[in-house]
Amino acid sequence: MPADIPRADCIARTRKSDLVKHTATSVVTIERFIIEQERLHPEATGELSGLLYDLGLAEKMIANKVRSAGLADILGATDLENVQGETQQKLDVLANEIMVKALDHGGRLCAMASEEEPDIIPIPENFRCGKYCLLFDPLDGSSNIDVNVPVGTIFSVTRKITSGSRGEMEDMLQAGRKQVAAGYVIYGSSTMMVYTTGQGAHGFTLDPSLGEFLLSHPNIRIPAVGRYLSVNDSYHGQWEPEVQALMRYYRGQEGGRQPMSTRYVGSLVADFHRNLLGGGLFAYPANRKNRRGKLRLLYEANPLAFIVEQAGGAATDGTQRIMDVQPTELHQRTPLFIGSKNDVDAARSTLGKAPADASARTAVGSVGA
Repeated sequence: MPADIPRADCIARTRKSDLVKHTATSVVTIERFIIEQERLHPEATGELSGLLYDLGLAEKMIANKVRSAGLADILGATDLENVQGETQQKLDVLANEIMVKALDHGGRLCAMASEEEPDIIPIPENFRCGKYCLLFDPLDGSSNIDVNVPVGTIFSVTRKITSGSRGEMEDMLQAGRKQVAAGYVIYGSSTMMVYTTGQGAHGFTLDPSLGEFLLSHPNIRIPAVGRYLSVNDSYHGQWEPEVQALMRYYRGQEGGRQPMSTRYVGSLVADFHRNLLGGGLFAYPANRKNRRGKLRLLYEANPLAFIVEQAGGAATDGTQRIMDVQPTELHQRTPLFIGSKNDVDAARSTLGKAPADASARTAVGSVGA
């Protein structure tokens, strides 16, 4: 070390020089990022990393189909219904098949479950089983695909807990806090993947010229107080009075809160993504028609809750943390309030549970009074 440079300054300079700089010749691919994350865990076997690679490949394939949807005969509805009784879009079926075929043979999964399939999707007998389960919504918001609105894929990974070689229902019905990874991909003006393994939430944008996901949003942090409110107001007349009071609070009509701007796309991934980056709340309360809520706990609420908590936000069904809900059904539905922490705490306070801390109580004020 040169005598005229203090040791602390020298160390600081070394650390700065070690940082990866985003230039045309120095980029961080998702594979490189996953490898760096894996090095933090000497006990890691690489299976989860391999599964994330396989998911990235499947999502590139789906992105390609979404981009060409207007040119190929894959727009519009089929004559089929999914297990929810909803008419399947052609891209729903195609995206579901891509996910299954890209992931069933890698030896990393013991079973899968899809929003589009009524039961567990077994790994074929001629393929080796691994120690993870995958649950996914292959194409969230697909009813919007015909009008070129952003859609997405959502996924959740849990560890196998049963003793047999093949995945069982018990492996699927785990509370969200048991997830080991979760993520989503938004297919919009650009294709972006956001995922977490419990070490922060990180975003990667697909460079179509390279065919690679590149790190673009490291360590995403959601503002504690949101700017945007994403909710379908057509259900206002079917909401319970306390939900109506909560919405008045978010709009600044009572409780002293600055009014939030309403932004609602109708694709969960698109609304969630905007709120994650800019701050906001996505709300899909229960109503008199759907008293158990509308969104799927395992395929939508749990994975997005894992991501938002890693970004400093929160998610609740109105009475408890989403990731503490114990699933009892594969296609269980739930109310959902997800996004900026103080705004989620306001929902919890109004709908039956006090905010988590004093700062949240100060932000909520007299909501519902």
